[in-house]
Amino acid sequence: MLPHEPPRTPPTGFLYFPPFRIQGYSIAGEETAIQVPELDVCFDIGRCPRLALNSNNIALTHGHMDHAAGLAYYFSQRHFQGMGTGTVLCHPSLEKPIHNLMAAWIDIEAQRTPYKVIPLDPDQKNAPNEFEVKNTIFCRAFSTIHTVPSLGFALIEKRSKLKEEYVGLPQPKLVELKESGQDITYIKEIPLVTFMGDTSPGEHFDRPEVTDAQVLITECTFLERDHRDRARIGRHLHLSDIVSLLPQLNNEAIVLTHLSRRTFIGDARDAIRNAIPEDQQPRIHLLMDSRTNRARYDQQCSEAAAEAN
Repeated sequence: MLPHEPPRTPPTGFLYFPPFRIQGYSIAGEETAIQVPELDVCFDIGRCPRLALNSNNIALTHGHMDHAAGLAYYFSQRHFQGMGTGTVLCHPSLEKPIHNLMAAWIDIEAQRTPYKVIPLDPDQKNAPNEFEVKNTIFCRAFSTIHTVPSLGFALIEKRSKLKEEYVGLPQPKLVELKESGQDITYIKEIPLVTFMGDTSPGEHFDRPEVTDAQVLITECTFLERDHRDRARIGRHLHLSDIVSLLPQLNNEAIVLTHLSRRTFIGDARDAIRNAIPEDQQPRIHLLMDSRTNRARYDQQCSEAAAEAN
């Protein structure tokens, strides 16, 4: 009898919501690493898939192994390949453990890997709650509810806008007001992509960075009707929670992640079709549904080609 083939690595999840690519892996208990190349951020690092190396910043939601195991390898490969020193944004409680982790690797490898750790304090008591990842693009941390200290992250564009009372004034007058010390502008915040990490329901879903982000990436670990108690015990979300949250979510797209490997994608599609109101289904996406997402992207390519012609 011939032996079985080895287990195959699942295909990379990929969704395109112009101008953002959402790509990576998210399987509960195994690996979560989701990159947004246009924003230079990878949410969590999983086992450090190759695509994550291109991000200068890792936004680490919490310290569980399936979300953080590849951190040292990420730093090492960035240095080895001449890609610059990698940076991890994390909860303040993880700053020292990450330093300890990298110190241990000095003993193991007999060499020192450069790295940066920037704690983000959602309460802004001991550290700021945001970090500028690109010009005018900030990564803001907020508290979530999990079995360990955990964060969600919102990528926010900050635009300087002229105050309404000064709109229409000639340029020389605006210059005069500014030189006199008058504050003629304000900062408008535009939430682009928000990542919830592993979390229970809670007030963090009421934040404007969550409700109004163009793309919301949120876990939905449990789908089966009889698994609601399991979701509560593990501090995770159930599909019924997503249904309850939908009326307050204004997002163009909601990407569900962190399904268990034992949940077949076909079953997940059916569960969503049965639970989500029909008018809401077009904005719900499963990151790891490679067949549906491939068809969607092919359609996007066809439409782009037609427009070009």
